[in-house]
Amino acid sequence: MPTPPGHAHTVAGTAVLAPGYLFDKTLNSFTWRIRDNSPRSSAHRTLIVYIARETLVPESRTVRTGDGEYRFVEIQDYLVILRKRWVSILAITLITGAAAFALSLTMTPLYQSKTQLFVSVQGGSSTSELLQGSNFTRQQVTSYTQLVTSPLVLGPVIDDMGLDMRAEDLAKRVSANSPLDTSLINLEVTDENPGIAAALADAIASEFKSVIADLETPADGGTSAVKVSIVRDAAAAGTPASPNMKLNTALGLFLGLVVGVAIAVLREVLNTRIRGESDVARVTTTSVIGIIPDDPDAPVHPLIVQSSPHSQRSEAFRRLRTNLQFLDIADRPQSIVITSSLPGEGKSTTSINVAITLADAGTRVALIDADLRRPSVAKYMGLEGKVGLTTVLIGRASVEDVIQPWGNGYLHVLPAGQVPPNPSELLGSLAMAHLLEKLTSQYDVVIVDTAPLLPVTDAAILSKLTGGALLVVGADKLHRNQLAESVGALETVGARILGIVVNRQKRKQSDQYAYYDYTPTPATAADSGRGGRKKRKGAPPARAPQPSEPSVVTGPTTLWPGDSLSDTQLLDFQRQQAQNAPAQHQRPST
Repeated sequence: MPTPPGHAHTVAGTAVLAPGYLFDKTLNSFTWRIRDNSPRSSAHRTLIVYIARETLVPESRTVRTGDGEYRFVEIQDYLVILRKRWVSILAITLITGAAAFALSLTMTPLYQSKTQLFVSVQGGSSTSELLQGSNFTRQQVTSYTQLVTSPLVLGPVIDDMGLDMRAEDLAKRVSANSPLDTSLINLEVTDENPGIAAALADAIASEFKSVIADLETPADGGTSAVKVSIVRDAAAAGTPASPNMKLNTALGLFLGLVVGVAIAVLREVLNTRIRGESDVARVTTTSVIGIIPDDPDAPVHPLIVQSSPHSQRSEAFRRLRTNLQFLDIADRPQSIVITSSLPGEGKSTTSINVAITLADAGTRVALIDADLRRPSVAKYMGLEGKVGLTTVLIGRASVEDVIQPWGNGYLHVLPAGQVPPNPSELLGSLAMAHLLEKLTSQYDVVIVDTAPLLPVTDAAILSKLTGGALLVVGADKLHRNQLAESVGALETVGARILGIVVNRQKRKQSDQYAYYDYTPTPATAADSGRGGRKKRKGAPPARAPQPSEPSVVTGPTTLWPGDSLSDTQLLDFQRQQAQNAPAQHQRPST
């Protein structure tokens, strides 16, 4: 494999890396970041991985090594979370802001009055004496601010104003501070009545002057050297100091925004539901070979390929059909088990639509309903389901008698028949193995619809008897631990997991990779395109088309979509086209 020059090399199993590069010994791959520093674009380019098989694949955001699992989290991930959860984030923000506003309305308004005092030293005529006095007052001011809330000052104020409270209670409403490197003292008083707050501020300032004069008076008599002057009288406030409605509401909105974002991120981290291909990659290394978009009409119109052939969901099944032929070109599985982890993930509709798309491409397909507990293939396809697989397995009928043609004759369906009391034993019997061997020799592809993996073991038993299993994962329905358990159940019996199909994945136009709409316009196809869905909603369930008399097509026993036709097959095809009749197969004979 060519190694990027001057970047990463492997020497005797040891990774020697240049700065900014990552080497995963488990994946045996080189990983690095590409940046575009050109003036046109400075966007951060995607990570590229060189695999030892000399192929290029996009790097997964999850890297598994021997030490554990590491996941790359980028700013784009958080932006996706914000886009997805913006409604809940906005709701939490508005609710918290409204709660803060309502709480502020219930609070009692408090008014604040301020007064300011100046402390100086009397006497001194020289410059040095004045400087010493100024330094003395700045040092003493810090101590004086502590005296403002002392009982020595507040006690006489309570007595003079006749207040029914103690000095400790009044001290909670009074605060004093001194600006740095000044001789000023700012005194603030808070009360429910603005007039009382102003009166208390003036009274406390007057009493403070008297207390300082008494404390600074010399013991041998004389005048106090410290002088306290009131430089700003208190005034009744016109607006309450608290609560501050604007500030409280703003803080509430900010707190709500933080809480909303935190809850959104936490929900995203704790949510273990599988929503797309990236979630599947965190559980298993099995490839996702198909993504089927969600369609609200899917339960009403399960045969979407037949009822709406130009819809996005139909195109997704055709892409799945195409991907099936590239699973392993050297060893293509002729029999495929399609199952899921839980009921309701869409395994039966996936089996039917995959079978129809294969038949439309000219592949001879046998569809077996092996869900002997809750069979649904016959109901969806409008076929008789009283006799079928169980009838063949117990020996009361041959497969040629109960298998039913559908559509253009390339598809034959074997319903489940009556629900037996021992489904697992019948599916694991020698008769089932012989039946699969017989059908795989007569058809190009045999698709087996089975019961879910977690409730019962039917799918695991059949996966061992067939070429492999295709696991259908319902988006937003299955959890990661359930998918891991299903994959483990198949690996335990040694079954081959062909791939995973993510079904009913919800896509929005704001997603990074949205579906492209390329349906025919009403001028070319009146029953398709954008108007097709509205007509399809009220349409009756699709009935199975009645096949015309089948004809024999010669050629190889295995023909997958994309395979080249032989000269004989090409002549047969042209002759059938000239006769203006659809190419069909004869029902298989013993």
